[in-house]
Amino acid sequence: MHIFSPSTIEDTPFLFFTGKGGVGKTSTACATAVSLADSGKNVLIVSTDPASNLQDVFNMTLTNEPQKVEEVNGLYACNLDPEEAAKSYRDKTIGPYRGKLPDAVVNQMEEQLSGACTVEIAAFNEFTNLLANETFVRDFDHILFDTAPTGHTLRLLQLPSAWNGFLQESDHGASCLGPLAGLEAKKELYGKTMTALSDGSQTRLVLVSRPDASALNEAARAAEELGEIGINNQCLIINGVLQEKTEQDTVSEAFYERQQKAINHIPEELKNIDTFSLPYVSFSLTGIQNIRRLFNPSIEEASYMETVEVIENDLDNMQAMVDDFSKKDTRIILIMGKGGVGKTTTAAILAVGLVEKGHRVHLTTTDPAAHVEYMFQNKVKDRLTISEINPKIEVEAYKKEVLSAVDGELDDDAFAYLQEDLNSPCTEEIAIFRAFAEVVDRSKNEIVIIDTAPTGHTLLLLDAAQTYHKELARATGDVPESVKQLLPKLRNTKETSVVLVTLAEATPVFEAERLQKDLNRAEITPEWWVINQSLFATATTDKVLKRKATSEKVWINEVSQHLSQHTVLIPWEPEETLGYEQFKKHFLI
Repeated sequence: MHIFSPSTIEDTPFLFFTGKGGVGKTSTACATAVSLADSGKNVLIVSTDPASNLQDVFNMTLTNEPQKVEEVNGLYACNLDPEEAAKSYRDKTIGPYRGKLPDAVVNQMEEQLSGACTVEIAAFNEFTNLLANETFVRDFDHILFDTAPTGHTLRLLQLPSAWNGFLQESDHGASCLGPLAGLEAKKELYGKTMTALSDGSQTRLVLVSRPDASALNEAARAAEELGEIGINNQCLIINGVLQEKTEQDTVSEAFYERQQKAINHIPEELKNIDTFSLPYVSFSLTGIQNIRRLFNPSIEEASYMETVEVIENDLDNMQAMVDDFSKKDTRIILIMGKGGVGKTTTAAILAVGLVEKGHRVHLTTTDPAAHVEYMFQNKVKDRLTISEINPKIEVEAYKKEVLSAVDGELDDDAFAYLQEDLNSPCTEEIAIFRAFAEVVDRSKNEIVIIDTAPTGHTLLLLDAAQTYHKELARATGDVPESVKQLLPKLRNTKETSVVLVTLAEATPVFEAERLQKDLNRAEITPEWWVINQSLFATATTDKVLKRKATSEKVWINEVSQHLSQHTVLIPWEPEETLGYEQFKKHFLI
């Protein structure tokens, strides 16, 4: 596997960087942009990622208009705020109905258009406008996009039903994107953009991953679904590969071996894609000097005074969290966070702690990669029960239910549109949430811990259906009685608590913060945050890992001082935690 060099992709004008949060999309895209500009090319880098730290990387304030990056000849940057674009999209879509429909209906429409899929379509609209600007396309040799559209969004826009009035006339339309008829005027523009995306001589899709199973599986999913619609000019960058291990340092040795194992078991979907690596670096990828250093290690690292000190008295351990939940007799605990941050392991540790305090606990997960039974080595104590909600089974059953409800009512185009829209992330959340409702009934007799919980957007969608006694328009069909009973429980702080799990890195913290704001809209306030897999909390002597640990301090302080009421810090562990007794070691009991 060769080290990635921007020269590999310098013959392609449009470059899209994609991957799950925290894999290093932004830093990789920025370093590529700087390198291409240094080689004499005119380059524009555009971010459409809500969690992007593009401004921090270049140490400048960015807007949606391209601005010159002063330290790099030929480089321009802009930040298209997808959240702002989504707000504008909602206002344009809903505006004609204000004052004409009851406030309750308008509020429900607004919530329908608050999901991740609306943000995606709005972001796609923004960079389509940019690509349609002939001046930009003519003046730049390369335009790089930090975050590519998903295959789901692109497939949806290829369907004829996306361009007719079907969604405004039907009670059974799409759950996420809402009325698209207002985009009719842009049909030709979108068509040209999608043609350019699938032209291998014009566009290269750069899949960015970390050397761990979760991130590689996400890259494989993106590669497959984008390949289905003709975007096959792809390459993979495995970012953050530790180049060597420090002997006799258990953290360093385990870190290295775990990465190598993930690389050696790369998913089948990625095996035929050109694959490159980038080294694990200890320095912060901010500022032009350090960005240049990623591809040219001979450049001296920029020196930054590290003045942040962690206030360790403000940090708790898992024992403190267990004691708090036990004292309050919390009955439902939702473990939330983005993929790859260690939600399932955190949920398992918490479950064991509460069992050891004498409680009966039921632990359930919707993560298909969690393998909870394997994590416990098929051995659990009498007071602990576990289950897994299979997302695939739940989604298929839900899709079948929704499609059967409209069978015979829609023409072929409209039916095809609905089928594709039911592939959205929001559909999965709603389908799984219905399964949650049954599990939560157990809270009368057990503490229920749910790994991977629904977002505030999903809760508000379901609340709208409950309040107005109607189907969730373009979403859920009939709302089960168990869901109606569940919503008040989730808002009751005496019954329910939320734990947010993150890593001590920029993107995972930004994403957890957005998730907290989303929950706040649904009147749910997380009390506990867990910062997982912290190198700062280890005793590593490895030169690279130790310096990386120092860089975590700013994010540990950001969470503990500004975002959370209570913060738990869990060290990065050399060995995978498996078995009840291993989970128990996190406690003083």
